[in-house]
Amino acid sequence: SKDGNSVISPVGNRISVFDLKNNKSETLPASTTKNISCLGISPDGNLAILIDEDGAAILVSLVTRAVLHHHHFHSPVHSVSFSPDGRKFVITKENVALMYHAPGRNREFNAFALDKSYYGPFDETTCIDWTDDSKCFAVGSKDMTTWIFGAQRWANLIYYSLGGHKDIIVGCFFENDSLDMYTVSQEGTLCVWESDTELEGLRKGPKYSERKKMEEEKKKREEGESNEDDDVEDIVGEDGETRGDVIKGSADTPKQVEGIKNVCYSQRSKHYFNKAGDFNKLTAAAFHKKTHILVTGFASGAFHLHELPEFDLIHSLSISDQRISTIAMNPTGDWIGFGCSGLGQLLVWEWQSESYVFKQQGHFNNMNSLAYSPDGQYLVTGGDDGKVKMWNTNSGLCFVTFTEHSSSVTNVAFTSSGFVVVSASLDGTVRAFDLHRYRNFRTMTSPRPAQFSSLAVDSSGELVCAGSQDSFEIFLWSMQTGRLLEVLSGHEGPVSNLCFSPVQSVLASVSWDKTVRLWDMLDSWQTKETLRLTSDGLAVTYRPDGQELAVASLDGEITFWTPQTGGQTGSIAGRHDLQMGRKETEKITAKQSAKGKSFTSLCYSADGESILAGGQSKFVCIYNIKEHVLMKKFEISCNLSLDAMEEFLDRRKMTEFGSLSLVDEGTGDGDGVELSLPGVKRGDMSSRRFIPEIRVSSLCFSPTGRSWAAASTEGLLIYSLDASLVFDPYDLDMDVTPASIRQQMKKKEWASAILLSFRLNEMPLIREVLEAVPYDQITVVCSSLPDVYVDKLLNFVASTLEKSNHLQFYLSWAQCLLTLHGQKLKNRSGAVLPTVQQLLKSIQRHSDDLSKLCDWNIYNIRYAAALSKQRGMKRTAAESLSDEEEEEEEEMSHFLLMWSSR
Repeated sequence: SKDGNSVISPVGNRISVFDLKNNKSETLPASTTKNISCLGISPDGNLAILIDEDGAAILVSLVTRAVLHHHHFHSPVHSVSFSPDGRKFVITKENVALMYHAPGRNREFNAFALDKSYYGPFDETTCIDWTDDSKCFAVGSKDMTTWIFGAQRWANLIYYSLGGHKDIIVGCFFENDSLDMYTVSQEGTLCVWESDTELEGLRKGPKYSERKKMEEEKKKREEGESNEDDDVEDIVGEDGETRGDVIKGSADTPKQVEGIKNVCYSQRSKHYFNKAGDFNKLTAAAFHKKTHILVTGFASGAFHLHELPEFDLIHSLSISDQRISTIAMNPTGDWIGFGCSGLGQLLVWEWQSESYVFKQQGHFNNMNSLAYSPDGQYLVTGGDDGKVKMWNTNSGLCFVTFTEHSSSVTNVAFTSSGFVVVSASLDGTVRAFDLHRYRNFRTMTSPRPAQFSSLAVDSSGELVCAGSQDSFEIFLWSMQTGRLLEVLSGHEGPVSNLCFSPVQSVLASVSWDKTVRLWDMLDSWQTKETLRLTSDGLAVTYRPDGQELAVASLDGEITFWTPQTGGQTGSIAGRHDLQMGRKETEKITAKQSAKGKSFTSLCYSADGESILAGGQSKFVCIYNIKEHVLMKKFEISCNLSLDAMEEFLDRRKMTEFGSLSLVDEGTGDGDGVELSLPGVKRGDMSSRRFIPEIRVSSLCFSPTGRSWAAASTEGLLIYSLDASLVFDPYDLDMDVTPASIRQQMKKKEWASAILLSFRLNEMPLIREVLEAVPYDQITVVCSSLPDVYVDKLLNFVASTLEKSNHLQFYLSWAQCLLTLHGQKLKNRSGAVLPTVQQLLKSIQRHSDDLSKLCDWNIYNIRYAAALSKQRGMKRTAAESLSDEEEEEEEEMSHFLLMWSSR
């Protein structure tokens, strides 16, 4: 970003902003139809141009987060760059560079107005760089040349072509306030080019009509000479208006205007990054003009820092085992950002202190499972890459990764204390991780090797269960000792899911044998009840109060059962709500393939009134349990780069030989679409790539009831309620206006003002009223509130406390509300529980922040006290030493006097 405190990075078809100063991340609501291939930020940092793989572009305001304009370039765009003055921007596609007028503050119908088209390269263009005064720009190409074009009509620089390389140009950079250039190519070569003209030496050329007259006069004077200068043409439309210029480059040198010498370049030096005999492909480069530092990234994951133009190596380091795909530097040149798309890594490196400022990496394979911590502050995820990752829900960042598993992690869970994470894996182990010391303190295995596909931890955190998908058994361990307590047998098919009751020691297990078994943990682990399903069971979950059980089966139905009696209370047929898309390689239609799809993940809401369901589809459905109706469908992605997104195949890809997507072309070159191996469903672990299929593998509702999370092909998605943007008045009347509320505040009728503000339900106004109440009046106001407004006020305090700095003030409100209305709130604990959880989460977060600060201050004070004490002791010792010396001197002088008198 412009201030250098944020990193802006595309993730799939969305943009994420990582705030390095406050250690937070935010995903912008704007999204493209396919994966974003290039990104351009305006010099003032207010606008961003996002262009996807097909060339569809959107203009986004980074201030308001709104999409301002849509545009399609009709072919893939390789790079985009704004001019330093912000008036123009250039995009490169195919072998042409297009210069547009940048969107300004004036409202206009078409925000992208084409100014000039620049032709010259014979192959696809790769990179762009501007001079500091926006007079010229350079374009690198795959034809191993770099072309320099004038942004205006310069008489002595229309175009210039630089060669000297034997591979694709990766980066081209102008020197600071100069036309001198550096070009970097893929085989690891740096060429230093020197210009014989400064930027001030560029001269405005005559207009095309004037040049034509001059040439005609010259032609008349000198017969026999022909002029073939077609370098600059005007495109004139049918209406006679000039629409844009076309600058055509050719192998010949541009014609020279009389009296003005053309710009000429010479190669000053040539340097090589690779040592003799080594070949490490250079994949990315960035140059900081003020500090003259060139950063280059390689396919091996290493990067070099050189100081130009002397090409002095500052240092080199390997940060990954995958290719570095992009590099960026902050405005001061202290921090370097690296992106490795193969592993999903984003790193910010401070090269002077040689330390990481920021380091994030997602699961580079499928994400299989997720779980919320009891206070809703943290999320844990497990993936096919064998990693268990912990995420902070407030910052959206991963803060610890456990890599002990050697195969896919199938399920993860928190214990009730929130300080232990348990994970099950296909490597035959169940591991427990301590979140205080961040270590694997317990590893649980079965007597004979088994692949664990499901996991559950009881409410006390003492019992750990894991279901096997090959031996059809459930293994039960003790968390304290790690010993295997029992092996539960009875299922006749793979155990697909496990769930403990929140209120009893009862385990529910669902299997492919079309049964749900309830196991009593207190009565010798016997089967308490067996529930018969109509199809293979895939998921099971308890309601938060433990009074209901929901089961998803292979026929697309969700059935509800009473655990105490074993009776079915209802069912939801949700197959039609999945709306599965058609994969490009499928021979049947989406309507037919949907008959074999079903929900694979279930989760109750915090209040138990709704249920979330997701599966092999881009939709997550929320059902009302009482009415058995669909309340809302969330489309988790609109990214057409994923498979099975569209209901019908694209007719443009159909040929007489079949679908183009079935043609396995370009295998191995890194650019072509490659198919998965036959029979592979979850992920191709071979070196061949494939188009990932959209699916939701796991769902979890936050204990606070304010958000829910989904693990999907797109990554970890968190959906949250944001009440501040919704106008939802309660018991509204004509007299309820902001003016009347402020009138009540002047009269010091605090309770009345609070009631009116909640009836209007505008969050800034409620905050203004609450913060105007004197501290000594809080107890009086709380005691006079009606019951219906107590819940609303407590909910507001819980949500505001998370972001407010008035800790004691809002904590006093919470204390008074809970003290005075605690008994009534306890009677309707089911409805109030999410609010209390949210309050607890806010208090816990502030407690963690303040405790760190207070501990730091305590240590500093102790250190200062010890230091002053030590100095005081030294001073005392010095003073006592000086006193003894004075006494000795007095005795000596007395002795001398006595001796002299004698």
